[in-house]
Amino acid sequence: MFSKILIANRGEIALRIIRACKEMGIRTVAVYSQVDRESLHVRLADEAVCIGAASPATSYLNIPAIISAAEITDVDAIHPGYGFLAENAHFAEICESCQITFIGPSPQNIRLLGDKMAAKDTMHRAGLPITPGSTTIVKSKDEAIKIARRIKYPVIIKATAGGGGRGMRICHNDVRLISALMTAQAEAETAFGVPDVYIEKYIEEPRHIEFQVMADHYGNVVHLGERDCSIQRRHQKLLEESPSPALDNKLRKKIGDLVIKGVKAAGYRNVGTVEFLLDKNQNFYFMEMNTRIQVEHPVTEMITGIDIVKQQIKIANGEKLKLHQDDIKMTGAAIECRINAEDPANNFMPCPGRIETLSLPGGPNIRLDTHVYQGYQISPYYDSLVAKLIVHRENRQEAIKTMSRALDEFIIGPIKTTVPFHRTLMENPSFKKGEVSTHLVENLAKTETEHKEKEGERA
Repeated sequence: MFSKILIANRGEIALRIIRACKEMGIRTVAVYSQVDRESLHVRLADEAVCIGAASPATSYLNIPAIISAAEITDVDAIHPGYGFLAENAHFAEICESCQITFIGPSPQNIRLLGDKMAAKDTMHRAGLPITPGSTTIVKSKDEAIKIARRIKYPVIIKATAGGGGRGMRICHNDVRLISALMTAQAEAETAFGVPDVYIEKYIEEPRHIEFQVMADHYGNVVHLGERDCSIQRRHQKLLEESPSPALDNKLRKKIGDLVIKGVKAAGYRNVGTVEFLLDKNQNFYFMEMNTRIQVEHPVTEMITGIDIVKQQIKIANGEKLKLHQDDIKMTGAAIECRINAEDPANNFMPCPGRIETLSLPGGPNIRLDTHVYQGYQISPYYDSLVAKLIVHRENRQEAIKTMSRALDEFIIGPIKTTVPFHRTLMENPSFKKGEVSTHLVENLAKTETEHKEKEGERA
């Protein structure tokens, strides 16, 4: 087993990895930017190295600084967490060339599956259904119009690299398509350094379903069931749950079997997530594969009892999976609310600042993954995630009740957070029934705006 691991990340995921390492008897090295000097991951790691200024480009994306920190602290491996360099094939290659194990998939895996067009082709050849659309990169407006008219509007433009909703545009006609194509290409180049985009049929009112997988170096692959990630704003997730209210055992097995076939066809290793869109008629379409640990991995850990981070480390160390598919049992229901430093009443505008008041929820059936504390300064330089609040109960109805109670106990200020949004969501009739889509948040905001306009007219 590794004796020392460097965590090339920050915030709650850095803490999550440190805790797993401590329980495995592995020493840890934290890296941090100048503004993260007082962060908990710096305090709790065995060693810590400052790697640059506040900007991600000069710190958490600074490959030479991270490799230097790894070499001077003599680590065996680097865990990238999620975001930053987690899906950077070049970084994985550099780790290998320096004889440092990259805790994640191979550079070849990252390149193949990080290119969404190549990933779709690989999965389609393995038998997974894909959304109708372009089979190559779209370069001209004439080509875009031809494809859109063939598959029929609405369509969606997507960047071949990256994620998080960047480089994505929904189009309902030719005029919108032409303007959106240039905008999406420019946004993709700015965000990912690659302007390539493709077009596919836009599935209206879909659910976002993803399957967690684990694969070792010996061809063994298992999936840990699905997560429903349909509650989103601007294509970014706000709440995740498992199991999905939309899947029965028959459909779960059908998708799960195909997922394993696809992962094997890609020659994938370590943990990852295969993502789908599910329409109203229970048709599912492969969307992409994330070659890293996910923010929402705790909901799967809660219902399966499997520590996914520890499994990552064991697989990277060359160990065989000790689990077979029949060993994986999904028990109860788990929900995760992402608590972000954002103002839901102002289009989820980021709200950095100092936390002056903080009282965290607790009690039975609750897990809280967070890196913040009273007096902590939320930086404007990084993701706005403050905490992940997770509950696990015997069924979905009880999980919603427990989450409502936990959110009532979550007191944080004066910064704005998504806690009030999640409180409202727990009382939403559609959410309670499990009748949701990726447009639920957008529809709620539209309804709220219309209500305010009517109130204004009455006044």
